[in-house]
Amino acid sequence: MSDQEVEEVIDWGGFGRPLFEDAAAMGLGRVGVIDVGSNSVRMVVFDGAARSPAYFYNEKIMCALGAGLSETGHLNPSGRVRAVCAIRRFAALAEGMGITPLTAVATAAVREASDGMDFREEVLRETGIKIWIINGREEARLSAQGVLLGWPKSYGLVCDIGGSSMELADLADGRVGKRVTSALGPLKLREIKGGKKAVKAYVKDTIAGLHTQMDNETAMRLFLVGGSWRAIARIDMDRRGYPLTVLHEYRMSARQISKTADYIASWDPQELRQRCNISDSRMALVPLAVIVLKALMRQFKPKDVAVSSYGIREGMLYEQMPRELRERDPLIEACRFAEAKDARLPGFGRLLYDFVRPLFPRANWQRKRIIKAACLLHDVSWRAHPDYRGEVTFDNATRANLGGLKHYERVLLGLALLNRYTNKHSARFDPLFAMLDAPQIKEAEVLGKAMRLGAMLWLDADRAPGQLKWKAKKRELTLVLTHDARPLFGEVAEARLAALTSALNATSTVKFQKPL
Repeated sequence: MSDQEVEEVIDWGGFGRPLFEDAAAMGLGRVGVIDVGSNSVRMVVFDGAARSPAYFYNEKIMCALGAGLSETGHLNPSGRVRAVCAIRRFAALAEGMGITPLTAVATAAVREASDGMDFREEVLRETGIKIWIINGREEARLSAQGVLLGWPKSYGLVCDIGGSSMELADLADGRVGKRVTSALGPLKLREIKGGKKAVKAYVKDTIAGLHTQMDNETAMRLFLVGGSWRAIARIDMDRRGYPLTVLHEYRMSARQISKTADYIASWDPQELRQRCNISDSRMALVPLAVIVLKALMRQFKPKDVAVSSYGIREGMLYEQMPRELRERDPLIEACRFAEAKDARLPGFGRLLYDFVRPLFPRANWQRKRIIKAACLLHDVSWRAHPDYRGEVTFDNATRANLGGLKHYERVLLGLALLNRYTNKHSARFDPLFAMLDAPQIKEAEVLGKAMRLGAMLWLDADRAPGQLKWKAKKRELTLVLTHDARPLFGEVAEARLAALTSALNATSTVKFQKPL
């Protein structure tokens, strides 16, 4: 078989082309995806670190294509017009960005509507964009792979709710297992006759059936994917007065979900949506999504619930990644990319990590990755005004699009970077600091001051200036510097060593290596 013939039989999935040339790929060129859902049409342009892509462009139009589908069997006429206009706009934007071809996928509404194929042909005719219509099981698989993009080797149950459908998928050992689909999307539920009582009965019976199909699984981690889930999470944050407004990795318990359901019922919907910055069309679906979520919690009894901002679109990227790239840590990959792009001395973060690591001899692998991330990010905000550099680094760490980070880990990372630049902490950060316990706050202080010392001693990205030796039991810290680094140890570096020594409640000694 010729090379040309081989090329013709390769299935590159929805993108129709390879995104990664080999397992050593470190970067990702801009890739545009259009997601035609039952409720919204969204374009996302990914850019940046391949394992943890950044969002170069993200726009959503609430079209409600699936509104009335159960009654008419057709796509909503006004929604269809809006969707075509939105995709036409997205095509023009993509052309201006030099991102062609765009990849478009459509889910429940388009695949179920009698005029779904006609809509597909209209879009192709008007914009030149081919829409890939995926079935429910494929939708579940891609959503689950989106979760894997943010949580490598994760396990549990993925629940993706759209406007017209809801999918479940098993995750185990970083692989997608059994998948099922249902008509539990809020747009579908809104069309059930008989009021709230009938909706609850239908939801209860359907979820009981899904539970049976999923082998009666219980006590698993539940990952929530979809705009309606994120809206509920946003309201839960408001109810709790939660200080960190990042939705990805936000955790909720069954008790919190129950309280938030009551909270939603007690508020005027318009007031609540304004308070929580939720669109009118999304807010209209929230009460129905709450019914589904409460039934899901009662039937599956998950041990914890985590919100995922990654779904189908991210799953399509994950689909194309070589295994070696999939297995990399998304946090570290994102930090490496940030360092390469923005640091004054790219590559020094690796040396800095080796420099500070002796101070944390008992750190497990989860903590080591936070330490490494801090070292990679220690200098990426150098362009900020010196008076606010610490605050900028803290804000960046706690709010950045970083996968694989629990919320308290975001704060720990941010506090370490804040301490890298300053001893003064703004009172506006106090609610976030409350997410950490005293040992974690001390750890962030030590790491920050160790990075501050190490940054004074850089020579280049290939030569370590020295090393730290730490005897925890004796509280003895030794700084060993190379002969070349000796001139760098001036009074400022001496003061920073003293600050680190004080944070460790230790004594310190400085030694210099002999010239080679």
